[in-house]
Amino acid sequence: MITKDRPESALHTLDRLAALPERPPVVVVDNGLDRAVTEALRAHPSGPQVLAPGWNTGALGRNLAVRHADTPYVAFSDDDSWWQAGALRRAADLLDAHPRLGLLAARSLVGPEERDDPLNELLARSPLPPDPALPGRPVLGFLGCACVVRRRAHLEAGGYHALLFFGAEETLLAYDLAAAGWGVSYDPSVAAYHHPDPGARPGRAALLRRNALLTAWLRRPVHVALRHTVALGAAAARGDAGAAAALGGAAVRLPAALRLRRRLPLGVERRVRLLERNAPSASACAEAKEGGKV
Repeated sequence: MITKDRPESALHTLDRLAALPERPPVVVVDNGLDRAVTEALRAHPSGPQVLAPGWNTGALGRNLAVRHADTPYVAFSDDDSWWQAGALRRAADLLDAHPRLGLLAARSLVGPEERDDPLNELLARSPLPPDPALPGRPVLGFLGCACVVRRRAHLEAGGYHALLFFGAEETLLAYDLAAAGWGVSYDPSVAAYHHPDPGARPGRAALLRRNALLTAWLRRPVHVALRHTVALGAAAARGDAGAAAALGGAAVRLPAALRLRRRLPLGVERRVRLLERNAPSASACAEAKEGGKV
């Protein structure tokens, strides 16, 4: 679990995780700087392992947690999400039965009403062809707080990318897992609860667009990355302030993206293009949610 400056929510999530029948060991990465919050997390009766790096690691806190975990599989939570009873046992069984499965994307149930996250339908309708070596539906996207990863696969793929830090970071990890030969699947028989703060998050949509563009420059063919750049630039020229902010943020990071650039294998690139032709990306869904469209 990663958390930052939300002790009440984090402690509530620890209560929920401690009540699971699987009794999973919990690693918490506290991205905040308040020592009192760190100590409150450490004092929780469930005895979580609490890591306090001393700065905000963003999504990279999940990498830190995976390195400290001593289990073959790691289920991710944020401080506003937890797992359905029995879901972790089901996930472990699926990972046991499918040795090439690197990451299992779960069904996300949102709020007290437990309504389906719009991403669930997108994943369930993935146009990628079925793979007999994988359960559920092959995908190249997932929700960061509703997935279970094979620890070995996460480490081999390099985990979440430092350049993105936070926001739509899941797509690049899915690409890298696939490039390393691991499968990524959505299986709705594994479910997590997500109770996000209903308040607005200014700048979030621009961050998602920035990271989608950086992902293209990090892994996609140059002509594809250029096409995405031109489209974002055209939106900025039309007065789209979010597009301008995304483009400016990406420009600052572009030299690093070019240094770290590594093209996807042709087979993975073909799968990405199939997804683009047939369905919106996971990051596009997240952006729509931020804009209040879904």
